[in-house]
Amino acid sequence: MNGPVSGPFGGQPERAEAQRNEPTYTGRYVVLLDQAEARQGIEGLRSAVGVQSVETVSGADPDEAKEVLAASDTSVLFDNLGVAVVDTDPDQRHALVTAAETSPSVVAAEPERYVYALMITEAERTVTHSYPAYRSDEDQVARQARAEVTAHRGPTWDEMNCTWGLQAIRANFSTLTGRDVKVCVLDTGVDTDHPDLADRLEGTASFIDGESVEDGNGHGTHCIGTVAGPADPANAPRYGVAGDARVLAGKVLSNRGSGTDGQILAGMSWAVSQGAKVISMSLGASVEPGELFPQTYEQVARRALRLGTVMVAAAGNESRRPGVVRPVGRPANCPSILAVAALNKDLATAFFSCGAINGEGGEVNVAAPGVGIFSAAPDGSYQSLMGTSMATPHVAGALALYAEADPAMGADALRDRMLAGAYPLPQLAEDVGAGLLQVP
Repeated sequence: MNGPVSGPFGGQPERAEAQRNEPTYTGRYVVLLDQAEARQGIEGLRSAVGVQSVETVSGADPDEAKEVLAASDTSVLFDNLGVAVVDTDPDQRHALVTAAETSPSVVAAEPERYVYALMITEAERTVTHSYPAYRSDEDQVARQARAEVTAHRGPTWDEMNCTWGLQAIRANFSTLTGRDVKVCVLDTGVDTDHPDLADRLEGTASFIDGESVEDGNGHGTHCIGTVAGPADPANAPRYGVAGDARVLAGKVLSNRGSGTDGQILAGMSWAVSQGAKVISMSLGASVEPGELFPQTYEQVARRALRLGTVMVAAAGNESRRPGVVRPVGRPANCPSILAVAALNKDLATAFFSCGAINGEGGEVNVAAPGVGIFSAAPDGSYQSLMGTSMATPHVAGALALYAEADPAMGADALRDRMLAGAYPLPQLAEDVGAGLLQVP
């Protein structure tokens, strides 16, 4: 997943969350059912399509969900969300699509896609200017080199005690800590023994066949650290937004950084059943210009909002600014899921951050720090990463602070309050939405 990227300072960066030859579709279908008639919808699929083995899974039982998703020729219904992942033969797919168009209890049927962690790396920027010959003093040359680097990188941030990302969103000035607010991070798992994170884990679950929740990648641990790393780490500057939040770590991406829609939906079902106030997803799949948002994710997000859960997702890393701006990826492109763009240290839009070019549902909602983000890593260590993945958990942590400030606030109001508090930026709303995230 961690492909090298030279960035705009030396060649075309690679897409590090997935190579271009990675598969797009799994061969299964995700079916959205009328929640009041989910059983009737399944029976309709049995009779009209020939779907036989369908297991109903409770969101509170992640082990069963993992087992059923891994089984061949078996479909699964997540009853608390009213959505099923259906295993069909190629000759059954036309009947499935027809059922979605004609049956009142089947709302939509969409091909199941693979999803990937959204992180990239970039080579360090270096100064390549030539200096006049009379500047022979090495100290003078070094000072000018540092000035050139600073000019490229924007304002200087003192990160001895607190990361630049937390300073930018003003988390270091907030008295709120996210106490007892449940935030679910759906990602590559977590280092359950990390000294900064172990006592912040409310619960863990793996939806990846053959893999425990332990993070063999690093992406999930980094995101969880940004959400809920401690206010005063023993061996690092502060890097967590909501140090007293309770974290639900759902492993929906493998140690290679890939998963499926079914695994994401299983994680969502589990998170909602556990009472998560926020679901943070630093993952997704790219979409094409003009492509509509997925109906299944949109309706599930709406149902989650009614149950009190806000979903946040990374906007995507496919842009190559300034020349190429790619559309916000899925599931962040759903209107009911908050899409998060990434900012550089100078608060400019990161070169890779996707933008709002796909109409309804393809908008960016808010922007957060996403370059040079320091956080936790497996084996009790730390690392700095970049991507819209790194911006997203800043927003999830901030939502935990807003929820702590007003525990009675509903999920829709929580979204609105956070967006209203954003700091306006000079960039277009298509790139940064409401502006720079700010905590209460």
